[in-house]
Amino acid sequence: MADAQTECGEHGSDRQGSDERSRDGSRSDQGGDDRKDEDGKKDNKPGLLERYPIIRYVLIGALILGIVAAAFWYINYRQRGQYLQSTNNAYVRADFVTVSPKVGGYVERVLVADNQPVRRGQLLAVLDPRDYRANVEQAQAQIAAAGANITTARRTLDEQQATVAQAAAQVASAAAAAAAAENEVRRYEPLTRTGAESRERLANLVLQRDRAGAELRAQRAAYLAARRSVATQAARIDQAEAQRGTAQAQLARASTDLGAVEIRSSIDGVVADKAVRAGQYVQPATRLMSVVPVDQLYIEANFKETQVALMRVGQPVTIKVDALDGAELRGRVASFSPGTGAQFSLIPPENATGNFTKIVQRVPVRISIEAGPEARRVLRPGLSVEVTVDTIGAKGSRERIEQETKRLKRGETQDPR
Repeated sequence: MADAQTECGEHGSDRQGSDERSRDGSRSDQGGDDRKDEDGKKDNKPGLLERYPIIRYVLIGALILGIVAAAFWYINYRQRGQYLQSTNNAYVRADFVTVSPKVGGYVERVLVADNQPVRRGQLLAVLDPRDYRANVEQAQAQIAAAGANITTARRTLDEQQATVAQAAAQVASAAAAAAAAENEVRRYEPLTRTGAESRERLANLVLQRDRAGAELRAQRAAYLAARRSVATQAARIDQAEAQRGTAQAQLARASTDLGAVEIRSSIDGVVADKAVRAGQYVQPATRLMSVVPVDQLYIEANFKETQVALMRVGQPVTIKVDALDGAELRGRVASFSPGTGAQFSLIPPENATGNFTKIVQRVPVRISIEAGPEARRVLRPGLSVEVTVDTIGAKGSRERIEQETKRLKRGETQDPR
């Protein structure tokens, strides 16, 4: 019986434990359901776009604006943007003049300083003129000597002409005497044959005739010699005049050299890179300084060969100068180089040898600047600029080139040869 009670007690305790476990399980299940309800409430919380609808509207508006802007950019590019050719490989240029002396000598004075504006014809420097002044005086003396020789030769010529006249008169006298002697001989010959006159008389007359003939020949020879002396003297006059011409040429050259000691500016501009000092000895063609024409500036832009197809002279250009802090200037396409920059380089490329790598070439384009005095005060040769050429005016060139090609092709096909 005791064993039975013990078993009953154990069974009772087992049932009690199971009841407690069941109650704990039910509580745990109830707690799990509560947590599930709380998680469900958290998952159903509204998002940021639901709580703030304006953000959604702003994003949609931004998207629409982006699409509109992209469409507007594309339309503008198709209509105009594709015809704008730009490059930053562009610089301000000027055709400056290098000042050099024509003659050599010591520099006596330098009358200008660096960065000084000068006018055309203004005196820049002076060389020592003493040697060149002496050359001028020597040439003048040679001209005077040549003039004196000409005067002497002309007077001698006058004397020779008088001698010629005298010789001519003597020839005439000798000719008359010879004719008279011949007539006497002819008159006495018949008388001698008839015995009216002696043979001795006829012999004397013949002798006189022969002497008169010889005298005539001598006078004629003297006359010829006098005439030749006149020609010789005239040649001497020509020689003296030639010597005077040579002296005059030497005077002109000496005067030019004397004037060249004054070195003057050939253009309006600003003095730059001055490398001359007073007392310095300079040779002809030595660089003394440069004169930059700041009022005649232009831009040299190096465009790629793929950009110049529609470029034409006279097209408008927009210029942005770095030194002007982005300010825009206007310009015009003035001219194109007859070749690419590589063609005029010191060592042109030779693509027919070795391995070949294609490199995009650049074509120098000269652009005139349309700027006022205020902008030109800042512009200087060498400044970097960015240029944009509007080539829309030549947009039909491609079609015309294609039409020309088609016409040429049709002409070739119709050619019977």
